[in-house]
Amino acid sequence: MHLVIDGHGCDPELLSDTEVVREFLDKYPDAISMTKIMTPHVQMYNGPVPEDWGVSGFVIIAESHISVHTFPDRGYLNVDVFSCKEFDSALAEAEIKSYFGIQSIDSRVIDRGLEHLDPVDAVEVVSGEREAVQQRL
Repeated sequence: MHLVIDGHGCDPELLSDTEVVREFLDKYPDAISMTKIMTPHVQMYNGPVPEDWGVSGFVIIAESHISVHTFPDRGYLNVDVFSCKEFDSALAEAEIKSYFGIQSIDSRVIDRGLEHLDPVDAVEVVSGEREAVQQRL
């Protein structure tokens, strides 16, 4: 699963604080039952476009990774939660929304690595995908 979040109307003070992002990446894996295997890496960024400055960070989890990119002047944030282990994406999204004071959120879940599923599981996933496509037609 790969949860992709674009958060709008976020609290600029939270988005500009490297310690807030570091604390989020440090505690968030436990909140969604993932296993942190390294300390988070967080970096302030100041680029050529003044309003594009912000904080970027990531943490490696046993299941894959979690990354955050903030844009305080825009009140905007990106978060990716990528995991080979299924997780409750609604809970994961709610935790992020609450933590950063997000007013509006766009999110999607992308299924990745399906070709590496156990053959029995793969048949079930592919059947479900085919049914979803048929319903849209």
